[in-house]
Amino acid sequence: MKIRLLGVHIFLCLFYLRGNAQVKDKSALAGSILTDNRLDTIQARGLKLLSGFSAGTSYNEVWIRDFNTFIKGSLKVHPKEKVKEMLLMFFKIQGDDGNIVDGVVDSAKAGVGYQYRYSALLPGWAAHKNTVETDQESSLIQAVKKYIDVTGDKSILSETIGAKTVLQRMEDAFAYIRKNRWSAQYGLVTGATTIDWGDVQPETGWGVAINDKTKWAIDIYDNAMFVMAIHDFMAMKPRGYQTKQNWTAIANSIKTNVRKHLWMPAAQKYRPHIYLNGSPFSKDFNEDEILYSGGSICAILAGFNTPAEVKEINRQLLAAAAVDKYSTIGKTVYPAYPAAQFPNMHPYIYQNAGDWTWFGGRMIAALLANGQAKEAYNELIPMVDRAIAHKGFYEWYDVQTGAPKGSGDFRGEAGVLFDAITVLKQWAIKNK
Repeated sequence: MKIRLLGVHIFLCLFYLRGNAQVKDKSALAGSILTDNRLDTIQARGLKLLSGFSAGTSYNEVWIRDFNTFIKGSLKVHPKEKVKEMLLMFFKIQGDDGNIVDGVVDSAKAGVGYQYRYSALLPGWAAHKNTVETDQESSLIQAVKKYIDVTGDKSILSETIGAKTVLQRMEDAFAYIRKNRWSAQYGLVTGATTIDWGDVQPETGWGVAINDKTKWAIDIYDNAMFVMAIHDFMAMKPRGYQTKQNWTAIANSIKTNVRKHLWMPAAQKYRPHIYLNGSPFSKDFNEDEILYSGGSICAILAGFNTPAEVKEINRQLLAAAAVDKYSTIGKTVYPAYPAAQFPNMHPYIYQNAGDWTWFGGRMIAALLANGQAKEAYNELIPMVDRAIAHKGFYEWYDVQTGAPKGSGDFRGEAGVLFDAITVLKQWAIKNK
């Protein structure tokens, strides 16, 4: 009996010592985070850039998929009324079928090759929609939730636009996806074939619009974004509001179907696409080998994965980043699509294995939510150091040369880094 009690005593002592060591480790990490001046520098620079609303220096438009990722920073530098006004613009030019546009722009600057739309509810403005995407509706609803989280202003939900409230219009946006971007066979959201979260089709030509070459598909990004939007909608709607559909049940069924059809248990990764009317790629091309970073990160944020799976996905992202000298976990895909398969975007260009902090930075919150604070800090720092070294925020980076590419002063990167640092500091304050 004494030996047995001694064994229990030793076990309890070891358990206590281990726990105490973990607390000390957390405290030391928290201290490092809170005294890292680089994080303060990036946030300060980011807020200066967020004085505007367009996506960046190469864009005149305010894009909802971008605005959704820097709205929290915008609310630090703009009156809430101004930010609210920008959000409402997207509802004022909403389609009759509920669809949401990509971008709104001063009509005098509507000179790009898009097919523009106009609305009497939004005089002086034009809008366009990249029809290959299925994330505009989800992005807008997520942005409204962030606005309410920061300001506490729920009055936006009861704003009436063209005889409909914003709440009703958000459900119309959901209904558009369910009617026009939905596979009854798989019970999942659909869209055109693009690279991960991208907005360009494989074949040459004007790749952002549905055409006779479009191959309809299902991917993880669109479904994760939709489920996150549903969760946000259900969290912010008034308690007594009667929804048109049981959106929670729909979100749950999407998660089930994602696990059934898109998640590959043996590979511990997401299948890039399920094709509905044929694949755009040759039969000898094994697309399933490709790792999608942005969609995988959004899937984690949507709650599709276990902590063990998150750890493995992160390991794969780090392994993919290690292949190229200047890569971070923001590299869109690995390996890149060969030019013969994706002629509209050659390897290491833009969304075809370019490095995007705009998505890589979102992994920080995902890691923190899954108990991986040390990994979150370590994986954020290369992105922070890169932004400091280049004295700005760029749309994407060449993983082979390290050169900044695309739009300079890219607000998406600034917003994502601002948010990532914010949640990291919040964790540190709790654990110091």
